[in-house]
Amino acid sequence: MAEESYVIISTTVSDEKEAKLLAGMLLEHKKAACVSIVPDITSLFRWKEHIEESVEYLLVIKTRASLIAGVTALLKEKHSYHNPEIIALPIIGGSREYLDWIDQETEETK
Repeated sequence: MAEESYVIISTTVSDEKEAKLLAGMLLEHKKAACVSIVPDITSLFRWKEHIEESVEYLLVIKTRASLIAGVTALLKEKHSYHNPEIIALPIIGGSREYLDWIDQETEETK
C-alpha cells in the first residue's frame, strides 16, 4: 500500500476512562492498529458563542485511510461530546514495517 493509504485520526475526550474505552473499542473492532493517549492537554475553543477552556485527553489513532468512515461512525456513536473532534491527517511517509503492521492489525470488513 502507498503511504497515502494510512492516516492518523485525532479526537479529544474529557477524561481517561472515556479515552481508554474508545481506544479499546477501536482496537477490538480492528479499526485501528494503535491508539496513543496524551493526557492533560488544554483546549480552548468557541462553543455556543463563548470561549471555553477544557482539560482533555487526546487520542492519536493510527489506521488505514479506508477505515476513516468506520472510525468516525464508532466515535460518533460512543463519544460523550455532542460534536466531537474527528480529524484525519494523511501519513505521507514512514517505516514500511510499521505501515505493514497497521495492515496486519486492522480489518476492512468489521
